[in-house]
Amino acid sequence: MVQFKMRSLLAAAYGAVVAAAACTSDLLVDDLSNSFTTNRNNLGSWTSDDGSMASMSASGGILSFTPKAGAYYYETIPCRSLNADSYTHLVLDIKAPASGAAFTVQLTTAASCPATTGTKTSFRVTGLTGSSQTVRIPLSSFGGANLGAVVSVVIESFSSTQQWQLDKVLFACGNPTVSTIAAAPTQATSSRASTSTTVSNPGTCSPLLIDDWASQSRLDFLGYNALLLPTGDDGTMQSRVVSNNRITLTPKSSSGSYFYSQTGCIDANRFGGISLRIKAPAGTSLRIELTSKTTCDGAMTGSASQTAAQLGWTFDGTEKLYSLTWSKFSGINLSMIRSIVLSSASNPITIGPISFYCGSTPTGWVVPSASSPPGPTGTVPAPAATASALVIDSFASSGSNALGFWHGGEEMNLSWGSNRLTMVASGPDYAFTTLVSNGCRDLRGYSGAYLHIAFSGHTKFSVSLQQHNSQCNSGVAPYPETRDSLEAARYARGNDIYIPVSHFNINLQRVSSVAIRGVYTSEPLVLAKIELVPSIPSGVTIPQKLPSGTLVFACTRPNSFAFGIDDGNPRYAARLAEIIRDAGIKVTFFAVGAVLENNSTGMASLYQQLRSEGHQIALHSYTHPRMEGLQSVEAIDWEYNEDYRVMEGIFNERSNYFRPPFGVEGARMRQRWATASRAERPYIINWSVDVQDWLWAETSTPEKQVDAFNSDVAKGGNLVVMHFSYESTVNYFPEFIKQAKATGKQIMRIDQCMEDPNAPPL
Repeated sequence: MVQFKMRSLLAAAYGAVVAAAACTSDLLVDDLSNSFTTNRNNLGSWTSDDGSMASMSASGGILSFTPKAGAYYYETIPCRSLNADSYTHLVLDIKAPASGAAFTVQLTTAASCPATTGTKTSFRVTGLTGSSQTVRIPLSSFGGANLGAVVSVVIESFSSTQQWQLDKVLFACGNPTVSTIAAAPTQATSSRASTSTTVSNPGTCSPLLIDDWASQSRLDFLGYNALLLPTGDDGTMQSRVVSNNRITLTPKSSSGSYFYSQTGCIDANRFGGISLRIKAPAGTSLRIELTSKTTCDGAMTGSASQTAAQLGWTFDGTEKLYSLTWSKFSGINLSMIRSIVLSSASNPITIGPISFYCGSTPTGWVVPSASSPPGPTGTVPAPAATASALVIDSFASSGSNALGFWHGGEEMNLSWGSNRLTMVASGPDYAFTTLVSNGCRDLRGYSGAYLHIAFSGHTKFSVSLQQHNSQCNSGVAPYPETRDSLEAARYARGNDIYIPVSHFNINLQRVSSVAIRGVYTSEPLVLAKIELVPSIPSGVTIPQKLPSGTLVFACTRPNSFAFGIDDGNPRYAARLAEIIRDAGIKVTFFAVGAVLENNSTGMASLYQQLRSEGHQIALHSYTHPRMEGLQSVEAIDWEYNEDYRVMEGIFNERSNYFRPPFGVEGARMRQRWATASRAERPYIINWSVDVQDWLWAETSTPEKQVDAFNSDVAKGGNLVVMHFSYESTVNYFPEFIKQAKATGKQIMRIDQCMEDPNAPPL
């Protein structure tokens, strides 16, 4: 959604009202004859691009413009009821730079005329001819828009940064006399994602959630609250920890630490106040501030604050419900509440869900109970093995395991004892690996045996059996080729874990190692032995194998190459799309659901356009957490389900491709993905080519991204991870494509390179 700098839609357009009357002719908004020089359209209202275009000129009633990323052009309208006036279509005379081009039209409407706030609804126009044409869009296509109070039209999200031309903007009277151009509606406007107020009937009220702290990554990675608006502490807090729909804030100092949550531009008059749950030690001091605006598109103009003591709050170390009533905060504009700020906390405080409540009696927001589909609880018969026992690791030496091969842990805290290893993981990213060979080891003879791990401590980790590549060469990408990860807690009995080797869904002819990975606690884990045994003690039961999806690091189609592009910066989106079009390739985008749902990013429109051009759009979680690091399966499920909710709403399809943020994979997130996807073959997509943009893009040597790309390609890598978060990465993208084509491989979507029968034909 565009954030306008114009002389405010809310001032220039909303203030004027046109009386309703059935139309007798079309309503000409702008014939572009004078608006370029006067910034006034045919209705006498403001029109501009706010300098967002790369260039713009006008001649003979035709406006020529060259968009850059984020560019837009708007026409304001004296607040008007188009449906009462019997207008049926928005009509644009436009010329796109090329066939197949697309753009988005945004209609801004209010609750009634006059009004001071509004909502914005978008519609994507696709399939343009590249010649001058008349585009007629039924007003009914703007789902959810109040056609009884229309205040502006915006064109934005242009698919090409070449020159466009606009000749006329009008609303057609009566039924259309020519056919409409094919177009696809964009994501419906969501009150959660809107950055301007959704005006409700003043006689109704429903509680409005500001934040329920459903996700640490929504706060840390995205900086969003539940309204998908900015929230944070600007680095003033010592720590901020989210758990169980609560946030614990530890201040660096009582004078300089604060935490804010923006509300956009909320008309709070329909609410009784704001409620929140707080747990704080007795004697804790705290200040609460509310801020407001004069116009929704303007800056903060008012604020008022109260201390906890002034509000009559007392703390005793238990969680209680507290409320803010409007009478305590004079000097703010209740019709445009901008944010709530907590500051001057003298002790750590824990805050529960915060929301606007209705009526005169404060009520707290009730977090919906989360439930996950139960997994199978039955057991399976223990297989009988004929192979003899094989001790893999007895942890007698830090230099090698019992087989004489390497073992070690990346960035784990390892303490070696007498036939013991104590490990503490700093996160789920890392693994302790013990090799069963310096190449491949054929364990088909152990297919009826068990992997036994003697341990003490927690069971919050995954056990992986890793498969080597077809050349059994660690210098060839990918290495490993894949793995299956099983949940330690499901197979643990006391201080022993027994996992049937047959439960690991890999090629047992090419086993490279056993790994302890995906640790989601900082508690110590002590390992005493890893071995293969032919039988299990009496009384030990074996749970059913849970589906865990297919983890891939490389394409399987011969001579194929695929770019998997993760999240990025909307600023570079248009340039990225242009590079892809110029190269004539198809790629796969992994989208973060909350970013798509936030209309202000424009990412939903971007991905809709890219999908219409034949690219694959797949899942990348809702808020971008380390999925295996989440503390409960309910939290994991929430990420998948919310991502699907957004993706299905925008694209009307349910992808079975998921790239885990940061590449972090483990048993629980795999099992829950298999369930959430409802797919016969759910894919977890990692990579064998890493451009390392996260490492080099913003350094003095950004060209090392090209070195990293070429190095992995030289090893045989053919599946890329990259982002469009950095300008240098986007600038090097043509070079990446050039080098990929130089291998002689065909660049395609990931589902195509995986030989998915449901993928589009090449």
